[in-house]
Amino acid sequence: MLDLKYIKNNLEDVKKGMAKRRAKIDFSPFLDNDEKRKALLLEIEELRHKRNVVSDDIATIKKAGDDAQSFIGEMKLVSETIKKLDKELIIIEKDIHNFLVSLPNLPHKDVPMGEDDTENRLEKTQGTPQKFDFKAQAHWTLGENLNILDFTRAAKLTGARFALYLRAGAKLERALINFMLDIHTSQHGYTETLPPFIVNKKTMTGTGQLPKFEEDLFKLEGLDYYLIPTSEVPMTNIYANEIIDESMLPCKFTAYTPCFRSEAGSYGRDTRGLIRLHQFNKVEMVKLTTPETSFDELESMLANAEKILQLLELPYQVVTLCTGDLGFSATKTYDIEVWMPGQDSGKGKYREISSCSNCLDFQARRANIRFRRKGKKKLEYVHTLNGSGLAVGRTFAAILENYQQADGSITIPDVLIPYMGGQKVIQNDV
Repeated sequence: MLDLKYIKNNLEDVKKGMAKRRAKIDFSPFLDNDEKRKALLLEIEELRHKRNVVSDDIATIKKAGDDAQSFIGEMKLVSETIKKLDKELIIIEKDIHNFLVSLPNLPHKDVPMGEDDTENRLEKTQGTPQKFDFKAQAHWTLGENLNILDFTRAAKLTGARFALYLRAGAKLERALINFMLDIHTSQHGYTETLPPFIVNKKTMTGTGQLPKFEEDLFKLEGLDYYLIPTSEVPMTNIYANEIIDESMLPCKFTAYTPCFRSEAGSYGRDTRGLIRLHQFNKVEMVKLTTPETSFDELESMLANAEKILQLLELPYQVVTLCTGDLGFSATKTYDIEVWMPGQDSGKGKYREISSCSNCLDFQARRANIRFRRKGKKKLEYVHTLNGSGLAVGRTFAAILENYQQADGSITIPDVLIPYMGGQKVIQNDV
């Protein structure tokens, strides 16, 4: 959530920032409400002052034994007016709040202008895609032929866009989760957590999923509970409505959780395979930092996500998202895209496998997460960052496609062999 004072004092800059995002925002009702709010606050304050002064006069009159009934009647009318104005103020402040929570974050000056993902800026490419002497197959074909993925039976169990992992497939998914968590905790300094997979409306609002993106969420019928779309949501909110000490920053959390997304609006996109499911596994990274260190921490988080791909020896590229592709809560985002040789009918394609974002104090204002510097009384909002470290199912898919052999078997990356109990190759043994 953007700061109310900042918006009023920098309205033209805010409007330009929204225009860069292609967000069509009418600020007129907000400005009108803010003027009404200020007028109401002034009127209420004057009436309360009058009531306090006259109440003192009434006490003096009564003490002198005189009749104060006329003053008492007048103050009763004043109190009723204050109650009426308070109710009007609550409605206006709610309208202002609803407007503020509907605004996306402002893009950082370094974010390139653009309409969509075709205008993202390429920052680097790591690794060289392998050239096969056979036509590379897509991961869904490889997985089904090896009997380690079954989308048909998953659809029978639930519906479209779910996956059933079997045998070495289930083991490889679990190996990737443990491998990622081990690297982030032992080498990158994150604290492992296992948060709830269900959160309430307030928690979803804190990170920006609500109210704007409710159609993308799975809600539990009859309850104020939602299945998490990512563990960013519970981990970012761990210190919601709390004041933490500066010495605790940066807080660095990581977690494995399943993620649940309705994928509203994605009809017809990535309908096959593991790329766009309603339920998928992810290892997430979250940081709470001081304002002056957040962009350095973003670079560090990006490097942490890249490290996983480097250890797995998977080729990838890093892009900076343009203004038209930037997420609601982010001011700047890096996407890591892994090379998938079986995509695009065997021609190969880079596919997103991680997003690392700096949200500045946008989420912290919504969730009310503040910190106190040593020797200072003034409280400040933390900056929050989040990044995939990595999307497990997409990493699984990338391994199948990049490590496939001519006979359809899959070679296990060296770093995963210990996590696979020494298994070096996945073959169809059924």
